[in-house]
Amino acid sequence: MSILIGAEIEKALEDGSIRIEPLDRSQIGPGSVDLTLGNDFRVFRRRSKVYHVRNDSRFEDITKSVHVEDGSYVVIKPGEMILGITQERITLADNISGRLEGRSRFARFGLAVHVTAGFMHPGISNHQVLEIVNLGHAPLALYPKTRICQFVFEKCEGHARYQGRFVEQTKP
Repeated sequence: MSILIGAEIEKALEDGSIRIEPLDRSQIGPGSVDLTLGNDFRVFRRRSKVYHVRNDSRFEDITKSVHVEDGSYVVIKPGEMILGITQERITLADNISGRLEGRSRFARFGLAVHVTAGFMHPGISNHQVLEIVNLGHAPLALYPKTRICQFVFEKCEGHARYQGRFVEQTKP
């Protein structure tokens, strides 16, 4: 696999092998595309009982949905995790995959945008869920439309198409 650089990302956008909606061309960098934070979040409920993690476990059972209006924010306390989602929908050809990465400017505050699920399969067409964690020592206010993360595109050897549980995700 090889990483697509800015000019190759532009070509892939032009030929349709990568689609990003919406997209402001200023989001395209030398080796990635910045993605913006959406308005919808899932916040973990405070629980004292043990939640059993199994193949049939549902994250919806331990989280609640929160919508944040433009200009407002959600606070994430130190050590806390919430789920967010990108405003952009990314559609990839069956020979392009990608990785979701944080941005160093926010990592310096202790903000991580994904815990484990940073790989995006070839052939996806969805919004990217963010597993946002505050690893710092102060509460952080997160605003919709902030360029919170970046997507790195990789050319695959061969072709495949993601058909998993989150194939059509539009909410965190």
